[in-house]
Amino acid sequence: MIKYLVEGAVHNNLPSSVRIHPMVNISRIHRYRDQVRGQKVMSPPPVEIQGEMEYEVERILSKRKRYGKVEYLV
Repeated sequence: MIKYLVEGAVHNNLPSSVRIHPMVNISRIHRYRDQVRGQKVMSPPPVEIQGEMEYEVERILSKRKRYGKVEYLV
């Protein structure tokens, strides 16, 4: 939630874990586009299949070989 306090400035209701000042200039507010570099990726929880905890993959987007191992982008 954003409150407009003075012309050109907004006050954001941020969780206490976010260590930034809640009042910012309106020119700094942008729509969400993509994940910010360095931001933690929140993985979905695994599902149980035949007694084993596994991850369900929608599709494989790409693969590469790195340090002798194959890595998949899902």
